[in-house]
Amino acid sequence: MKQNRPGRSYFILNLILTGVILSIMGYSFFYSPDEEKYPVPCVHQVITGEPCPSCGLSHAFSLIVRGRIDEALQWNSQSMRVFLFFALQLVMRIVLGAWTLMTGRWLKQITVADATVSSVMALVAFYPFMRSLWLTLF
Repeated sequence: MKQNRPGRSYFILNLILTGVILSIMGYSFFYSPDEEKYPVPCVHQVITGEPCPSCGLSHAFSLIVRGRIDEALQWNSQSMRVFLFFALQLVMRIVLGAWTLMTGRWLKQITVADATVSSVMALVAFYPFMRSLWLTLF
């Protein structure tokens, strides 16, 4: 039976996450912020008629990738922090995936540090959304 090389699973995870993030970025590049043709409507707004804290993120991301930051912040004031989360995660996934593929050294320490840093980044990036959800539910 062929034994897996250490770090193979971690490399595959980074590869998958890179693909997901590139899909998000591709979606942002593909859809024009100057047209209202986004295929994914806000379910919350469709049901309640009220915008949710994440309304406008797709539009804002399209503006950010085109360098129109001020306009993006008008669509969603939290868009830059969420976009930066995905951009930094993309860099981390590429670097850590390459590191794992090339050396595989310190794998345990890297995975623990990655999980910790990524969790903190996610909490910082999505805190306004989590807070809003908490206040809505309770």
